[in-house]
Amino acid sequence: MNTMLLLGAALAAAVLGLVFGRWGERLRLKRAKASAEHEAERIRSAARQDAEGVRKAAELAGKEAAYQAKQEWEREEARRREELERSERRVEERLTALDRKYDILDQKERGLAEREKALEARTADVETRGQEYERLALEARRRIEALAGMSAEEARQKLMQQFEEQARADAANLVREIKENARREAEREAKNIVALAIQRIAADHTAESTVSVVSLPSDEMKGRIIGREGRNIRAFEQATGVDVIIDDTPEAVILSGFDPIRRETARISLEKLVADGRIHPGRIEDVVERSRKEVDEAMIRAAEEVLYELGVHGVHPELVKVLGRLKYRTSYGQNQLLHAKEVAILAGNMAGELRLNVTMARRMGLLHDIGKGLTHEHEGTHVELGWQLCKKHGEPDQVLNAIKAHHDEEPHRYPETFLVTAADAISGSRPGARREMFETYVKRLEKLEQIAQSFPGVERCFAIQAGREIRIMVDPERIDDARAAALTEQIARRIEDELQFPGQIKVIVIRETRAVDFAR
Repeated sequence: MNTMLLLGAALAAAVLGLVFGRWGERLRLKRAKASAEHEAERIRSAARQDAEGVRKAAELAGKEAAYQAKQEWEREEARRREELERSERRVEERLTALDRKYDILDQKERGLAEREKALEARTADVETRGQEYERLALEARRRIEALAGMSAEEARQKLMQQFEEQARADAANLVREIKENARREAEREAKNIVALAIQRIAADHTAESTVSVVSLPSDEMKGRIIGREGRNIRAFEQATGVDVIIDDTPEAVILSGFDPIRRETARISLEKLVADGRIHPGRIEDVVERSRKEVDEAMIRAAEEVLYELGVHGVHPELVKVLGRLKYRTSYGQNQLLHAKEVAILAGNMAGELRLNVTMARRMGLLHDIGKGLTHEHEGTHVELGWQLCKKHGEPDQVLNAIKAHHDEEPHRYPETFLVTAADAISGSRPGARREMFETYVKRLEKLEQIAQSFPGVERCFAIQAGREIRIMVDPERIDDARAAALTEQIARRIEDELQFPGQIKVIVIRETRAVDFAR
């Protein structure tokens, strides 16, 4: 009985568990379904919001594009309208100019018609008088023939012969007098123009050397400049490219170098190092670099000041840089920037007296020696370097002609070119302008010709271009073309070894062959 009860109870519990389990499962499924529906609704809501945002963004983008297109169209329309208005104004101006021209032409036509009428009247009067003169002349000729006992042709020939002889004598005297007067007037006027040009400029000349002296506060500073085992002075010479000479000169150090820009950079650097007191290789390199920039800026400022003083505008910046380098460039002790400025002023003054282009004359005079700012770094004469630089940067043909013509490398094609050449000669020959003595200059030219003449086969040689070029004429029987090229190189190397000279010297060997025969 108990077993049956237990079995019934277990069965009932199982049935109840199954019922409750199904009910719980249904409840769980229902909750999961509700959660899934809620999640689906959330996703649909988010999707609708995203779609709405995309739609609004697209609308805004479309509106923005439409607005931009409208603005672009309005700008294009305004531009076209402005171009149309300009075209209309130009057409109106041309029509107005044509109307004025037509009025002028009408006035000229009326004037011509009146002149034609007056001319016709005078022509008729002249014809009438001419007929009367012919009648009187014929009558006078008959009377003269009757009195002189010779025909009119014989009398005419004799008179013409007398008149011709007298005219030739008078013409010869007149030509001689005109030539003499013209020569005197031209010489007097030229001297007057040159004198006026020189009087209107006052320039001081100082001879510049190849050394600079730096003052020291005491002789103890020399040891600091030399440094331990000479490391400071070696670093300084390597950074600046100049020689530092420390001798017994009290409280002074000498800087020696042929490049004036490097020497000026070294002078400024050493003065800064001495004033600061901190002298070591790292500090030296930093100070030298800053001093080099200061010198570059100073050169550009100097060139700009000269351009401003002369009223020369539109010069290319690269030309300004090279022109500024002339501040530290000398020729026989004469500062080349001051020389260029003086030549520009002299040429401008003479151009003003002759009523020529003063501005162009000053520009030509200022740039005639600009190539000297490049001769330390580039191969070639200052004429070639300056001509190439100015041509590259668009300088006018007058400037190019002045650069070459002032050393006679091409003809003087403009009146202002003659003035630049004259001003260059005046500036270089003024007392104190250049340091080289005439005797030294002559000896250098003679030595140059002696070197060339010492080679076998050389017949004649001429030093020209102030010693910057030598032309050598050789015997064509002894020197062939190949030997001529070798001879050029040998003479150039010999000049380099035996002669001291500024810049460079061009060596030209000329070989000419002539064949002569006679027809009998």
